[in-house]
Amino acid sequence: MVHPALESYVRAVQEHPGPHPSTVSALERRTAYRQQSEAMCGSPEAVESTDDLVLELKGRSLAARLYIPLQDEDKAIVVYFHGGSFVAGDLDTHDALCRRLAADTRMRFLAVDYRLAPEDPFPAGIDDAVDAVRYVSTHLTDFAQPGAKLIVMGDSAGATLIAVAAVLTRAEDLGIVAQVLIYPTLGPEVLTDSSHTYAKGYLLDVDYLRYDYGQYLGEWRDHTDPRISPLMFDDLTGAPPAVVLVAECDPLRDEGVAYAGLLEHFGVPVELLEAKGMIHGFLRMGGLVPETLEIVDDLAGHMHRYVESASS
Repeated sequence: MVHPALESYVRAVQEHPGPHPSTVSALERRTAYRQQSEAMCGSPEAVESTDDLVLELKGRSLAARLYIPLQDEDKAIVVYFHGGSFVAGDLDTHDALCRRLAADTRMRFLAVDYRLAPEDPFPAGIDDAVDAVRYVSTHLTDFAQPGAKLIVMGDSAGATLIAVAAVLTRAEDLGIVAQVLIYPTLGPEVLTDSSHTYAKGYLLDVDYLRYDYGQYLGEWRDHTDPRISPLMFDDLTGAPPAVVLVAECDPLRDEGVAYAGLLEHFGVPVELLEAKGMIHGFLRMGGLVPETLEIVDDLAGHMHRYVESASS
C-alpha cells in the first residue's frame, strides 16, 4: 500500500502520465528530470562546503562534486553515482539528496557525473564507475583525511553501476568497506512479481525503463552479461559488505531483494532494508514526504556501523 503522503502524487502520475521517452529528446528528458527533482527535494540541507572538481581518468575527464558536512567526522568518504535510468540525472538533480546524506552520515560525499546514454552507451557508465572508484582509492587524501574509509553508493541506475564496480574491483584491495545499493535496477528483462504489480503509475514505468535499457545498451545484445544483469554473476565471493535499500511499491523491489540474497549466498554480509509504502526514487522526495528523511537517518546508521567495524 502506498504511503498516504504519496497517494495524491501517485494518483496524479497515473491520471496524467508523462510522454513516452521515445517521443522526446534526451535533452528534453534531462530538463524535465531536473525540474522534477527541484520540485520534490524540499529545502537543501546546510553543509560546510561543496567543491566542484574534475576527475582526470584515462582518456576522459568527469565532473564531480565534493560535499563536506558541518559535523564531518573525518572517518569516511562516499563515492556516489546518481540515478536517472542511464539517460538522465546529473550533479544538480541529486544535490539535495547528497547534502542530506552527508549531513546525516557525517561523512564526505563525492558525487560523480558519469557519462550517459544514448551519447555514451554501455559500457561507458560501468567504466566510469570502476575508474572513478579506483581513482578515489588511490588519491584518497585528495578528498578526505588520511585513514578515511571508502564507501561506494548509488541509486537506481547508479546503484547498478556501483554494484558492478564493487564486484569487478573486489580483488584490487581498494579499501571499500561497504557498497550501498538504493533501489537498484539489475537488468533489462524486469520480469519479477513486483515489476508486474507496480508496472505503471508508480513513478518508474517498466515500459519506459525497458526503452531506456535499449538506449543504454545500444548495439549490445547479450543481456546475460553480468555487467548488465548483476543477478547473472556466478560468484560474488569477496564483494564488499552491502546495504540494499528497496521500496515496497517499486517495480524493482524484488530484484533488489534477490540481489541481496545472492550476495548473502556467496558469504557477503548484507543488510536488506525495505521502505514500507514508498515508491521508486522516494529518497529525493523529502519535500513531499517528510518520513523519507527518517529513512535517510536509518540508512546513515547502517553505513556508520560498517565504518566503525572496519576501524576497530
